[in-house]
Amino acid sequence: MRRPLLLLLALLALVAAGCGDDEASVGDEGADTGAQTAPAETGATASGCEKAEAPEAKEVSERKRPSFRVERGTSYTAVLATSCGTLEVELAANRAPKTVSSFVALAREDFFDGLAFHRIVPGFVVQGGDPAGTGEGGPGYQVVEAPPSDLKYERGVVAMAKTEVDKPGTSGSQFFLVTADDAGLPPDYALLGRVTKGDDVLDRLEGVPADPADGRPTEPVVIEDVEIREG
Repeated sequence: MRRPLLLLLALLALVAAGCGDDEASVGDEGADTGAQTAPAETGATASGCEKAEAPEAKEVSERKRPSFRVERGTSYTAVLATSCGTLEVELAANRAPKTVSSFVALAREDFFDGLAFHRIVPGFVVQGGDPAGTGEGGPGYQVVEAPPSDLKYERGVVAMAKTEVDKPGTSGSQFFLVTADDAGLPPDYALLGRVTKGDDVLDRLEGVPADPADGRPTEPVVIEDVEIREG
C-alpha cells in the first residue's frame, strides 16, 4: 500500500522540530496578532480564515494526460482563492513546461475547485489538490519531469507531491506550498512555481490548527477556485 504523498517527510520534519515545540511557537507567534482571541469578523475562525464546510471526496475517473502545452514565452499565473484568502502563484512554465501544462489543464477543468488542503505542517509545507482528501488521490494519470538540479524548496516555492516509490519529478494533482525558509528536501519534487502575492495568506494557512500526527487540519481549509491568467 502506497503511503500518502509527503507523509514520511512531514513526519520527519515534525520529529526533527519537536511536535510540542511547533505547537507552542505557532501559538506564540499568533499572540501578537490576536490569533488566539475570538475572531473579529463574523464567519471567521481563530486562524483568520473563513469558516468552510468540509468538502466531500470527488470521484475521479481514469483520464489521459492532457494534450495542452504551455506556449513558450507566455507567462502563466495561478490565482488560488481559498477560505484563508487569495494567493497568486507565478507558474514556472519555462523551467517545468510538462508539470505546468498539466496543472493549467486541470485548473481550467475546475479540477481543484472545492478541494481541501489536507495536510498542514508548520515550518514545513501546506499541501492540497487531492480529490479524495486523504493524501492518496490524484487525477488518474501522472507526469514525470525532472526538477531543476539547483532547486531549493524555500518559502513560497510551490512543488508537486509524490510518494516515496515514485520517480523524482513525478506528479499528479497534489501540490505543496513551502512555508519553511528551507524545507531541507532533495530535488525530487517537480517544480510548479512560486507565490508572488499573498504571503499573509500563506501565514494564515500555516497557522490553521492541525493534528501533529499526520498534519490533517482540525478545521476545513478549502480551495474555492483556481484561475489561470496568461500574460
